[in-house]
Amino acid sequence: MGYRNREEAGAVLAGLLAAHAGREDAIALGLVRGGVPVAAEVARRLRIPLDVLVVRKLGVPWAREVAFGAVGPGGVRVINDDIARHLGDDEIAAVLRRESAELRRRERHFRRGRPPLNLDGRTALVIDDGLATGATAGAAEAVARSLAATAVILAVPVGAAEAVARLRRSADEVVCPLAESDFGAVSRFYRDFHQLTDADVTALLA
Repeated sequence: MGYRNREEAGAVLAGLLAAHAGREDAIALGLVRGGVPVAAEVARRLRIPLDVLVVRKLGVPWAREVAFGAVGPGGVRVINDDIARHLGDDEIAAVLRRESAELRRRERHFRRGRPPLNLDGRTALVIDDGLATGATAGAAEAVARSLAATAVILAVPVGAAEAVARLRRSADEVVCPLAESDFGAVSRFYRDFHQLTDADVTALLA
């Protein structure tokens, strides 16, 4: 089971999030980069605003797809201790420096010409293209709450069952039509999972 592409995945999520259609307090927040086309489709179908949330995964140096944590705007940091304990302090510090710098660059780039993200009194639909360790989504949830969101709903087309269960303990709701115990990688569940560029994201936000 899986999806043709991120747009099809967004269409499926939109159907599951139909209760938020047309609501003035709802906003779709795409995680850069892969979550933005999914969120754009949700926003289009539900007729709600689209914005971007920049969160950077902290990847293990020898396997960057494996996250030991994530960072977000405003100094938000989420660490998965079960994975981080296998790294040295110097390794963790180096990854933090690199990803924090990239976070600042992307924030400047994607928020250019856009007002600061204000979630006060809003229901934040935080959307990504998949959920592996849950570190990035956890950081995104923390960012949304720090921006005074009334409720945070995490919505992903596919996720590792363990990460989905863990995030259900903190998020107001987790919407995940495919929660898999034998997960592997997000790309397994898409026929088209091409890498997106900054230009792709900018075009979707426009």
